[in-house]
Amino acid sequence: MNIDTATVGTMGVDWEARVDFDRLRSQRLASLRAQLESSDLGALLAFDFGNIRYMTSTHIGTWAMDKFIRFALITRHSDPISWDFGSAARHHALNNPWLGQTTMELDADPHAPHHGATRPRAESGARPGLSVLRGAFHPDAGIAESLAAKIHRELDKFGVLNEPLGVDIVEMPVLSALQAMGINVVDGQQVFMEARRIKTRDEISLLSTAASMVDAAYEKLYEFLRPGVRENETVGLVSKTLYDLGSEYVEGVNAISGERCSPHPHVYSDRIIRPGDPAFFDILHSFNGYRTCYYRTFAVGSATRAQKDAYTRAREYMDNAIALVRPGATTADIVSVWPKAQEFGFPDEEAAFALQYGHGVGLSIWEKPIFSRLVSFDHPEVLEAGMVFALETYWPAADGVGAARIEEEVVVTETGCEVITRFPAQELMVAGGHRYFTIDGPMNLITEPFAHINTEPPTAP
Repeated sequence: MNIDTATVGTMGVDWEARVDFDRLRSQRLASLRAQLESSDLGALLAFDFGNIRYMTSTHIGTWAMDKFIRFALITRHSDPISWDFGSAARHHALNNPWLGQTTMELDADPHAPHHGATRPRAESGARPGLSVLRGAFHPDAGIAESLAAKIHRELDKFGVLNEPLGVDIVEMPVLSALQAMGINVVDGQQVFMEARRIKTRDEISLLSTAASMVDAAYEKLYEFLRPGVRENETVGLVSKTLYDLGSEYVEGVNAISGERCSPHPHVYSDRIIRPGDPAFFDILHSFNGYRTCYYRTFAVGSATRAQKDAYTRAREYMDNAIALVRPGATTADIVSVWPKAQEFGFPDEEAAFALQYGHGVGLSIWEKPIFSRLVSFDHPEVLEAGMVFALETYWPAADGVGAARIEEEVVVTETGCEVITRFPAQELMVAGGHRYFTIDGPMNLITEPFAHINTEPPTAP
């Protein structure tokens, strides 16, 4: 697989083959259908926005992602049906022709459940409908029961009412209403995750484009970092850069500096960055739904030898892991070159989870496969061409304060892999260091740890 089959650009053009969205939609749906057919399920019901988009290629913005108000269904014998707010459903009916008309095409088949019956009238695949808004609707309003009745009708219409219904995530009132109607609800997450495991050419192009936008954000961030800047200001800068480039959604910017680096808190603050601080960032956003998870570490003004050594260690773990990525290798092979939790100050792998880590990237940031010493030795997953995942390494500095965090996104090719996160990361970069001069010229950017105090530095865990 050659991932450079399409220009990385944010526009469609008539003079060059780039992302083919019709192909993207049809190949995603074909993958989902294949997984459904190979399962023992009769249908799949989705509430997760990523799964709904994969199935239906519909999107109503990110404001509703935490409300679970949308849902979509596909059966073995029908095209996808999407239920949305009335106005959104009308918009989809007008502008999403691929949803088409759902109809029973099996009545001419003597073995079909509706053989001999009148074919049901064709109906739009874009329909108005609501879920329970995370309990905001009064339980007596009957919203959950109405939703269950809609699903029951379609399962019956397409002859799969007596087969298991796979659901990805579900609220308790909805689950209870489905079960009260005699529907056998089972876990459908694995069907969706298996369908999404291998990326198509167009998905890889969109993931590469999303990463290229973060490349640009890191360039802006590197120019901006200096003492006096607050972590929350860097979040604003990165977000504006991404939205200016066409980002659909800036999911988060993890901005961590100074003493906040160890242990990693996974949330930015209003901390003022100071001379000599380590600072690392994780930039998560989506372009046409496809996400990034992309860490980089800097020193601001100067760096201590302890910080440099921590970065070198994190980079070595990263390079050793990338060197093993190829079809046929397993997640166990990759995590075998990463340190045990006890080697960097944690009692066990659960306590250190997500510090030495890997995860698939697609319409969400944590897809299959998962790389972790917590699970990968006992449950290894085989790497295949077309997988896209992020590998993350971390190492605390010996001074007990700083730490290094690096993350690369890679595409598995037929012969190995290719890294699609391109902002420089082979060596620790010093931001703002070019601004410092002594009478002898540019200042030495390596400083002794704790040179400004007369006590012993703390000991790393």
